[in-house]
Amino acid sequence: MPVKKKSEKAASEEEKLSLEEAFSMLDEITRSLEAEDISLEDSFGAYQKGIQLLKLCSDKIDQVEKKVLVLNEEGGLDEF
Repeated sequence: MPVKKKSEKAASEEEKLSLEEAFSMLDEITRSLEAEDISLEDSFGAYQKGIQLLKLCSDKIDQVEKKVLVLNEEGGLDEF
């Protein structure tokens, strides 16, 4: 059985997050980056994590938009 890399496992766990959970984590990251006592190394790590979460949020929002468009085509509803 192949061993998953740490980053692959973390990415898989992130994909399971709800949009609300991801936004909450982004809020925490933002607060940590605004702290005056954060080291450069820690801030870079937090920044990387934030960028990954932003991409995840963007992908999830795109999926929802596509579902809404499909519903609009099938159900005849207008875009909101």
